[in-house]
Amino acid sequence: MLNRMIYAAVIFAMLLTIPNISLAVLEDKFDIKDEATTVDIESSNEGDVKESQDTADDEMLETTSIEEPDLIKVYNVKTNDVMVIDFEEYLKGVVASEMPAEFNIEALKAQVITARTYILYRMKKYPEGQPEHTDAPVCSGTHCQVWTSQEDLIASHDDGWYDTYWGKIEESVNSTRGQILTYEGKIIEPLFHSASGGRTENSEDVFSASVPYLRSVESPYESEAPKLHGSVKVTASDFINKIESVYGDLGLTEDNLDDMIVLGEVSEGGKIKTLLINGAEVTGREMRSIFGLNSTNFSFIQTGNEIEIVTTGYGHGVGMSQWGADGMAEEGFNYKEILKHYYTGVEIVSMK
Repeated sequence: MLNRMIYAAVIFAMLLTIPNISLAVLEDKFDIKDEATTVDIESSNEGDVKESQDTADDEMLETTSIEEPDLIKVYNVKTNDVMVIDFEEYLKGVVASEMPAEFNIEALKAQVITARTYILYRMKKYPEGQPEHTDAPVCSGTHCQVWTSQEDLIASHDDGWYDTYWGKIEESVNSTRGQILTYEGKIIEPLFHSASGGRTENSEDVFSASVPYLRSVESPYESEAPKLHGSVKVTASDFINKIESVYGDLGLTEDNLDDMIVLGEVSEGGKIKTLLINGAEVTGREMRSIFGLNSTNFSFIQTGNEIEIVTTGYGHGVGMSQWGADGMAEEGFNYKEILKHYYTGVEIVSMK
């Protein structure tokens, strides 16, 4: 078995996240693309999952001076054209693309507000367009947040999907119209991912800087996530070749892997930050990219000439867990409670 020290340490880290059920521009070097939004990041309370409070959706929210635009420019990565779309209609295409419409309506509302906040953050940051698409502040791909047209959504789903779910998507957008997330009066950049594996990550453990509203919190309701657990199997020779193709000759052989690979640092969220491979430091993110892993919460199991890399969670693990949000909603939490759990210290406010 490969590196019992790593395996034991990761199991210990996973125990710290009990219950263990459950894009990225900054990841340039290995071009990792998560299923969620990208980050431009800039200690706080932990925010454990609490008992649900009966907070009504019609609760009066503080009104901010920020005004909601009527239209939004979006660079279409499929057609290489810039589209001008009604702002709220754009959100419907984003929510339908980023979160399963089968999810609880409260989870969909939470996704709407993150999407609305994200586009406004990008519009403010890139009023003349992003460097990668200079004519628009956002694109329709994973580089920003995914948007799909109604026509393409219908074509990509089973018959009856539109009739069954489009009204639900519209309700999630319309019922939260104008609502955004702020921290100390400023629009946040709300990151999200598919499933954290039991606990989300501090921003600085994944990206380059600490962000006060992106703190590690428990995410215990992810058991239905289809990619909560995964694995990648490779031969020992392929395992060695892939690592050494990036880092050069490290003196690895099939027989010495258990001694050569040592666990370095583990994050508060239970993911691997670093490994030491014959003294060379390798980040968990780099290993994730090299082997196409679902997350950086992984362990190695060697059986003869085969190595299995077992993962827990899916995505970078920062911000809102989408499957965790749906799980919270199914447990009776509303969208405001979900958002305030995953984004520490934020306020939900209404635009003019």
